[in-house]
Amino acid sequence: MTLGRCTHDLDIQDDVVVKRYTSWGRGEPGREWAALTLLAEHAPDLAPVPIQAELEAKPPVIVMSRLPGHILRGQHATDEQIAALATALNRLHQIPAHAVESIAPAPWGPAAAVHKTRAWADKQPDLGDDPLVQEAFRAGAAWLASTTPDELMVNPLPPVLGLADGNRANYLWSSGEGRVQLIDWEDSGRNDRAFELGEVCEHISRLDGILDADQLLPHIYLAPAEATRVRDFRRLIALGWFLQLGPNGPATPHNPAGTLHVQAERVLQLLG
Repeated sequence: MTLGRCTHDLDIQDDVVVKRYTSWGRGEPGREWAALTLLAEHAPDLAPVPIQAELEAKPPVIVMSRLPGHILRGQHATDEQIAALATALNRLHQIPAHAVESIAPAPWGPAAAVHKTRAWADKQPDLGDDPLVQEAFRAGAAWLASTTPDELMVNPLPPVLGLADGNRANYLWSSGEGRVQLIDWEDSGRNDRAFELGEVCEHISRLDGILDADQLLPHIYLAPAEATRVRDFRRLIALGWFLQLGPNGPATPHNPAGTLHVQAERVLQLLG
């Protein structure tokens, strides 16, 4: 989950990108370098190629290859782009579990999302007087008080390498090659596949352009139990954004007027 924070400066050159971190308290440079190195071995061409790292420098610096294309955020994704995104996610999630185990856990995952979303709900945030918004809050609070969120914190399946950030600005479409590649691995780590898919489906960036999750998920193989977990993670993540969109909420400055009402509709749709 991201709230518009900027942790780096980019120097985009002809063939390479030089990334200088402006903050690194959560180990962002090490996370990104570890992920890019693992991807270069197990899923080449899915992400930038790692070229050089100065992880102990101040500021830390990573040099990586420059990828062609443009981000999927802010546009109406075509059927071809949605299929290519699914192909990229499937490939990412097929990296062997023994390799993924060498990567540190992602800072944003099921337990963090459950605890933070419940904490936001417990604060009774000011969400205004819109009746639909109030209905969504009551339905969401009741769901958060159930046992389902607790069950989501136990992953019955092997972990995957994940971005831990569903921002659609992290997905780069190359029309010439007909593929999607993934960028910005600074929040990445070992994570729950169902959670990662929930993040892709329900990150608030879905409102900046159109990339329909219900078109994406049929391209991704999910066992019935995993499909249920994806549905519940979608509920959790949609609620997390909803609870931050009140008049003084931390997500409000980064989103256009009316986003809270639209997100209330989404929450009620997912909980229905």
